[in-house]
Amino acid sequence: MTVSFDLSPEQEQLKHGSRQFAEAHLRDLADAVRAEPDPLRRALLARPAFEKAVEAGFLKGFIPVPFGGAAGNGVDAAILIEEWAAHSPDFVISMAGPLIALAPVYEAGTPEQIARFVAPFLAERGAPVAAMAYSEPGGSANFDAAPPAEGTRTTAVPDGDEYVINGRKAWASHLPGWDGDGPDVMTIVCRAPGGVSLVVAEREHLAGHIEVEEYYDLPGLAGCMTARVRLVDVRVPKANLLGEEGQGVALTRNAFVGSGASIGTFAVAAMRQAFDIAFRFARTEKRGGDVAIIEHRAVSDVLADAKGRIEAVRLLSWRALDAALSQHPAGLEMALHAKIFGSETGVEVINDLIKLVGVEAYDRNFPILRHLHEALAYPVIEGSNIGVRRRQLHDLFRTGGYDPLSASGMA
Repeated sequence: MTVSFDLSPEQEQLKHGSRQFAEAHLRDLADAVRAEPDPLRRALLARPAFEKAVEAGFLKGFIPVPFGGAAGNGVDAAILIEEWAAHSPDFVISMAGPLIALAPVYEAGTPEQIARFVAPFLAERGAPVAAMAYSEPGGSANFDAAPPAEGTRTTAVPDGDEYVINGRKAWASHLPGWDGDGPDVMTIVCRAPGGVSLVVAEREHLAGHIEVEEYYDLPGLAGCMTARVRLVDVRVPKANLLGEEGQGVALTRNAFVGSGASIGTFAVAAMRQAFDIAFRFARTEKRGGDVAIIEHRAVSDVLADAKGRIEAVRLLSWRALDAALSQHPAGLEMALHAKIFGSETGVEVINDLIKLVGVEAYDRNFPILRHLHEALAYPVIEGSNIGVRRRQLHDLFRTGGYDPLSASGMA
């Protein structure tokens, strides 16, 4: 089988269509978000563009084909994410909620559950959102820890044919939904009598049972509706349990494989924009000298190193997303490398480009700084690199029979 890195005609079309949508709707949205001081009002600014994206069929692109959507391979996903995240990564994160929240549904759901929980996201109008209610105040890196450790603190107590769910959740985009009554679907990581489990709450179960404690005012990804909420006596039918009680640990970890892989592409988008700013600055600015600063070897070296690292992370992320979404055996390891290497490279590259520009980059009105604020989020979201992702990689290395060449296909 040959390996080609050229985009197919369909992928070229996807790239251009995604770029046109981003330039038409997301660039102005990003400017409006930066101008709005209130975090809730900032998040609500995205709704018109969200509705336009649904009408254009983009939401179906986050749902796999076997379940009624139009999601292609991982490279297709990376193309869309990069083009949109170059202008508004927070918008992409908000819209991509089904990628994580529905992943356990595809893995362990019954045919009836899959049809019901996926249905809202096959719509051709509106603004349906989904949330994976995993993180909790106080941290969730040890969500699977057994007593006497706290582990997952949110509880699902059986009451007849229902679970009564109580607890606090944070950080997942759209936990409150657009109006405070919850998203269309919330996949809740909770502790049931049989252990850590996943229960899917629908909007009818959540309405009136969500207390928003705080809308986070984030320095980057500021347009994400990111909140800390309390779930109060949320009654959900036991029929909404995914798989069996106690199966939630594996399902939760698997749900974040694809999203982890995607972080490399988010980092590429931020680096790409920062590079463009620094490159144009270097070609046009003399800084009081007689030649543009790109003529100086030190400046050119920074640009060369940055460009090479951007290309490396892009290709790694393509491979990781493709492996993750196709459930290739290498998916987990490649996703971890894309998440860790991609996110940390993003911070380093943008910081180097800021140093190239000099002190002028430290002005909020100079555009490069906002891309650093975005990049700073990537090592800590979707499973922090130190608390979660490096530990996963450590466990992988300790697995009996681990072959360092297997993920690359060179074993």
